Parts: sequence; C-alpha cells; structure tokens
Amino acid sequence: MIRSGQMLLAQALVCHHLGRAWRRKTNQPYPREYFEILQYFGDSPTEECPLSIHNLLDVGKLYGLAPGAWLGPYALCRTVETLAKAEKKPGQKCQQKQVLPMMVYVAAGDAEGERGGAPVLCTDDVVRICTEREDDSEEWAPLLILIPLVLGLDKINPRYLSALRATFCFPQSLGIMGGKPGASTYLVGVQDDQVLYLDPHEVQQCLKISPGNIETDTSSYHCTMVRRMPLDAIDPSLALGFYCHQREDFSDLCARASELAEKSDGAPLFTIAESSRRGKRTLCTNFYEDDDGKLPLDIDCHIVNDAKIDVASSEDEWQIL
Repeated sequence: MIRSGQMLLAQALVCHHLGRAWRRKTNQPYPREYFEILQYFGDSPTEECPLSIHNLLDVGKLYGLAPGAWLGPYALCRTVETLAKAEKKPGQKCQQKQVLPMMVYVAAGDAEGERGGAPVLCTDDVVRICTEREDDSEEWAPLLILIPLVLGLDKINPRYLSALRATFCFPQSLGIMGGKPGASTYLVGVQDDQVLYLDPHEVQQCLKISPGNIETDTSSYHCTMVRRMPLDAIDPSLALGFYCHQREDFSDLCARASELAEKSDGAPLFTIAESSRRGKRTLCTNFYEDDDGKLPLDIDCHIVNDAKIDVASSEDEWQIL
C-alpha cells in the first residue's frame, strides 16, 4: 500500500511540475524537475527524500503504521496529510523545506472522523486551506485531494462500479490506491469492464537519485507492463486521488462529482457540501436544549443544524450501503 501510494503521489508531482501531458521519452534529456521528483521517493530517512518509505512509516505511527504491519488506504491518506503539514522540528536551525508543493485535503465521513456513509468534500474547508497562506498571498495553492472509501465487505458492491469507472474520466483524476484483496496496486484507468493497474511488487535495485546527476539510469522507476483485471474484482477498500492545480480545476471537479452523485441512485462515492458542519445525532428522552433553553421532547431526535427532526419522519432517508 505504501508503494502504491508513492506511485499516486509521484503522478501528482508530475502533474504539478511537468504537466499532465508530459511523457517520458528515452531519446530526449529529462528536465531537472524529473530527477527532483524521483529524489522525493529515495529509500532514505533523510529530508532530501521526504516521501521515502522510511519517512512515511515514521509519520504514520500515529495511524498504526509499522514495518511489516497491514496498512489500509485510510491510514496512508492521513499519513500523507500529516506529512504535508509537517513543521520545523524543535532545535532545527534552518527552515524546513515544505514537504509537498501542494496542499493535501482528505475527505472524511464527517467533521470528526469516519462514521460510515459517503465521505463529504467540504468546499469551505478546501477554500480555507488553499487561500490562507503564511505570506498573505491570495493566490490559490495547488491541491491534492484524497478520498478513502470502503465500498463493500468481502467484495465491492456492484452499485458503485459505474461511478467508480466514471471517476477515471475526470481530468483531475490521479487514479486509485487499491488493488486486489491482500495485494495493493495502483489503478490508473479502465477499458470496458477491465481496470488497468501498475504492480509495485516486483523488486528493483535501490538507486541514489540526485538532481545534479542526470546520467543515472532511472528505468527501474518506470513500469514496462500495464496489467489488467476485472473492475469488480478489486478490493472494496481503496482511495481516490485528484489533483487541482488551479481554483477552476477544483470548481470543475466539484461540478463533475455533484453530477455523478445525482446519478448514483442513492449510493454516491462521495458528496460535495459547502460547510463542514454536519448534523449530529443525540438521544434525548426528556428534553432538547438549544440557545433559548430546554425544550421538552417525548421521542428520540436528530439535531441537525440546531433544528430538531423526528427520527420517524426521516427514517426513509437512511440507507445501508
């Protein structure tokens, strides 16, 4: 899963520095940015390799990451988010270089964490993190969006397949961290009912990459074979990735995602909301308290944006997905 995540992050960096249309051509010299991207993922615990497997594991301790331990997409998404927000370490003399040249936003099930249901991408939160800069700049910061999902139990629920296939067509798509049950891969596209993927399980020679050494053979960082498998055979635990270079890209992503959710027949992959303030449930057999005091209630209720709603009247709106 870590290697699959590194693949998706590498694609985000390629889109950021070189553009989505960039392709590796063996008969042409590579730009310096290409080697800088590869250096990010060097197998070293140093600051020069901020997205190395060592640094990801170190930051991911908060989410249960440990060498040899099973790792899910959600934990890796939160690890990347934490790493992107890393600040200067105590006692460090020089200012630490920003780990990623973009902001990272993880869409969660609600404001406090994962409690089931479709994850919610809150536009207010995204605008805040992309515009509130330390240098008071009003320029929109590039954005990496990660959306961890669980789309079934032992196998993916068929009702999600159409929407999942459609996300690959989004111009902001970076693909999917997921794969087969028990074997993570990087899903990069679809063709009919087949999903195309890159497999990180082939052992490669460890290389030391430096932007100053452009003669290094980097072929082992690239896959020469694209594999495929049935879309409905992928593991239901996965994470979508999207990259938005400008604000217009984010607006377009929200429009496409909202349209996709409307066509989901009650089972969206994720939803778009303006505010992160979500309804909260409380069991109140005696009273409901608002700003004006305590109001008597005879039944359990939902508290949604400071309004009380009869559970029985909203029962039909809930689905088990």
